[in-house]
Amino acid sequence: MHQQASPYHKQKVWDPLIRIWHWLLVVSVISGWLLGEFRSFSIMQWHMYAGYTTGALLLVRIVWGLVGPAPVRFTALAFSPAKLSTYLSSVFRPEPSGVAGHNPLGALSVIAMLCLLSIQVGTGLFAEDDGLFFEGPLSSMVSDAMVLKLTTVHYVVSKALLAVIILHVSAILFYLIWKKENLISAMITGWKTVKKAE
Repeated sequence: MHQQASPYHKQKVWDPLIRIWHWLLVVSVISGWLLGEFRSFSIMQWHMYAGYTTGALLLVRIVWGLVGPAPVRFTALAFSPAKLSTYLSSVFRPEPSGVAGHNPLGALSVIAMLCLLSIQVGTGLFAEDDGLFFEGPLSSMVSDAMVLKLTTVHYVVSKALLAVIILHVSAILFYLIWKKENLISAMITGWKTVKKAE
């Protein structure tokens, strides 16, 4: 009795730079969020350092999104409504998605994360914390009213980021447990479960 060949195979998708970048971003974002959420005068400078690190990583991602390998380019995040609809119709099947790169939902997650992080880093440069007598390095360049608005945005976006991160982790667990697709391993080794070309 012949064993049916698997329609999937392992394919090298994620390059070393994007994998290192991803895990550095995880550390900088979690550190920045924790240091900001449970801030005190003695650790606010570290919150700023985490923000600077995240900002530098975002710049690296922008450059790599323009000149890096095909799977990490911004053009790879583009998808049509039809592709999204097709993917959503199969997302709950207990099988790997088999996409060589980001599926449409994953692409939306990446776009949302990059946009929110860019806003967070940008507003952080102008934000201030009166209670801790701490202010962003560019806060003196704008009016007090603008500082207040940007500080509010910084606070609100931190909550939105937390929600997106929780969704991101939940999706990873969903793929691991239900769809038997280990996205964590793929972002460590670079090798992803991909559907064979027909």
